Amino acid sequence: MELGIGIGWRPEIAAEVEALSGIDWVEAVAENLCADHLPDSLVRLRERGVTVVPHGVALGLGGADRPDPDRLAGLAARAELLGAPLVTEHIAFVRAGGPLTASPRLEAGHLLPVPRTWDALDVLCENVRIAQDSLPVPLALENIAALITWPGEELTEGQFLAELVERTGVRLLIDVANLHTNHVNLGQDPAKALDELPVEAIAYVHVAGGVEKNGVWHDTHAHPVSEPVLEVLAELRSRVDPPGVLLERDDAFPPGAELAGELDAIRATLRKAAPSADAGPDRATARKAVPSADRGLLSSPAPAPASDGSAGTGARATAPAPVPAGTRDRTAVAQTALLSALVAGTPAPEGFDHRRLRVQSRALAAKRADVVAKVAPELPEILGDGYRAAFLAYAGSRPMSGGYRRDALDFAEHVLIAGGPADPVARRRLTYWWQDRSGARPPRRTTRLVRAARAVLVGK
Repeated sequence: MELGIGIGWRPEIAAEVEALSGIDWVEAVAENLCADHLPDSLVRLRERGVTVVPHGVALGLGGADRPDPDRLAGLAARAELLGAPLVTEHIAFVRAGGPLTASPRLEAGHLLPVPRTWDALDVLCENVRIAQDSLPVPLALENIAALITWPGEELTEGQFLAELVERTGVRLLIDVANLHTNHVNLGQDPAKALDELPVEAIAYVHVAGGVEKNGVWHDTHAHPVSEPVLEVLAELRSRVDPPGVLLERDDAFPPGAELAGELDAIRATLRKAAPSADAGPDRATARKAVPSADRGLLSSPAPAPASDGSAGTGARATAPAPVPAGTRDRTAVAQTALLSALVAGTPAPEGFDHRRLRVQSRALAAKRADVVAKVAPELPEILGDGYRAAFLAYAGSRPMSGGYRRDALDFAEHVLIAGGPADPVARRRLTYWWQDRSGARPPRRTTRLVRAARAVLVGK
């Protein structure tokens, strides 16, 4: 299916997106949509014939656990509600711990890289198969940006993606901004990755902005698209004509005119990079195979697009064998050790760059603070300038074990039990806020909290 030029739909820029000209399709974060009701803006866009693709962020298909059936059902429901031609997710893990490691469940609140090893690939392929069997439309998976790399990796990114497509028939969502991020942070050559991956399996492409600080590229989705990212897009276009290209923006939203300008720059890049008619064979035919005598070469191309021109059916070229339990166990232990070091302050696993782990850890805590401020805007309003410092101190000793709304409630509870805020009016407001939202679930240390709240109310 030819998607064309699109933009990420977000509630904050819904009106601007509707007003943009030349938009063929939009992408919406699946977890931000109700499974049985669409925002009015998306309804209007669909009535105009604009395709809407749900983009998942919470499945964690690269994690050691099998995909959660409820999350899969939710993604399937959103695809059906939208009449979407496909759904997309990420090649990442987002949580660790739990039964496989007999340890507390930890949530990253972020997309973390899976090790490019044969073990991790085996687990990912089985998880993808489970997801494909549960979804009503084809699945495409996105490469992610990374601040850290795993020690002892056995495959390059391009090889890893090529083998994934070969085994599962899954489509690819290639984020050129993430390829640039990995070039700056990890020294990985975007052109080499494009040479190795099966570009014929691309369902569509992401383009997004970021910023470099102290030699580290942060994939913020809150800055304009940079020229180096457009250069990677040009590299990709010189190899293949992608069915769709989409601009992502998740924060610091500019006026609609600036978004339109970025879309024009993307269109211009695609036009200039398109190979001429006499340019010779498609460079995708030169793609390199995985040099592994033990595991076999990539001996056949990725599944061809369906006869109706769609991105494919998601049918697997080769059904992967069941993953031995030991493989999932090893993956679980490794991912839990890494995530625990990032969010709980445990020692860094052997072989990791300790400086980069500290950068990643700070980035995860900062993201938690930002997202909690969005889902619970009353908290920074009540706590004022002290919100961020208080939250970062809390995050340093309290790993996230649920979603961001649960995190907001746990943070408020933590502040109250610690005797804050110092201002009695703010403390009363925070107490009311927590009581209104805590629901039937009694949190830990309820008795002390209720007594403290009553003392404040009696003394007002």
